[in-house]
Amino acid sequence: MTSQITWYAARAAGIVAWGLAAASVIWGLALSTRVMGGQPRPAWLFDLHRFLGGLALIFTGVHVVAILADTYVHFTLINVLVPFTGTWHPGAVAWGIVAFYLLLAVELTSLARARISKRLWRRVHYASFVLFVVSTTHALSAGTDAKTVPFRLAVLATCGAVATLTAIRLGQSLHPTAPRRATETARAPVLSEF
Repeated sequence: MTSQITWYAARAAGIVAWGLAAASVIWGLALSTRVMGGQPRPAWLFDLHRFLGGLALIFTGVHVVAILADTYVHFTLINVLVPFTGTWHPGAVAWGIVAFYLLLAVELTSLARARISKRLWRRVHYASFVLFVVSTTHALSAGTDAKTVPFRLAVLATCGAVATLTAIRLGQSLHPTAPRRATETARAPVLSEF
């Protein structure tokens, strides 16, 4: 086993965490915009959205633990929890710290969805858009793989998908169509407000 295993683990987990968070945002937008069709959808489609967000949080944890274990750049617990406390690219790392807190807030309020107000949940859930921008900025500014063509193409395609679905969602909010059937509303109360 090489001494660089923690560095590779940190890089891989960071890329996977970003990809999962982006997939969760895209999936949530696809569900809320109804680009996948207007019929009532099975519950597993909504569960997949939540599952992707939960996995993103887990891989973010792996990313942070691997960074703490790495011996090349010495990060302390304070450096990974408080922005601008480290010496290695403090601005780039700060984006990642903010992204972590946003992801944590979105996931915790989603888990507590039945016990908090719809208004609070919706406001925190809108932070998913900020989370996407901030985590993408972190990946492009701190990630050592950010200069590779495949990663840049993946980021470009993902940003395009998020921008397109967001534009569709905003258009639907500004120009609502016929009211949804009662069965659709009853089945999808979580994302119908998104």
